[in-house]
Amino acid sequence: MPDIKIRRDHTLGLDKARKVAWKWAEHVEKKFEMECSVLEGETSDTVHFKRSGVSGSMIVTGEHFEVHAKLGLLMAAFAGQIQAEVGRQLDDALAKEEAKAKKA
Repeated sequence: MPDIKIRRDHTLGLDKARKVAWKWAEHVEKKFEMECSVLEGETSDTVHFKRSGVSGSMIVTGEHFEVHAKLGLLMAAFAGQIQAEVGRQLDDALAKEEAKAKKA
């Protein structure tokens, strides 16, 4: 099974990064019918996600996001597209939050 690994560095701090991660989780729950759960920690959170053919997690810290996903056989053919879409979603969400932080 192919793996998807994405890392995005940021300067938001944990509280704002947490909000970005939760919005992302809500988005994938609605758009892709994912089941998501969040485990909060002192220095990082973990968002677990799964649906038929996909399972993984997103580690959220004050400095970066790290996404690891395993794709089943049927989804493996779309690995490149899935990785690009998740990366774009994170980039867009981070850009919006960093723009807000600069204005404040």
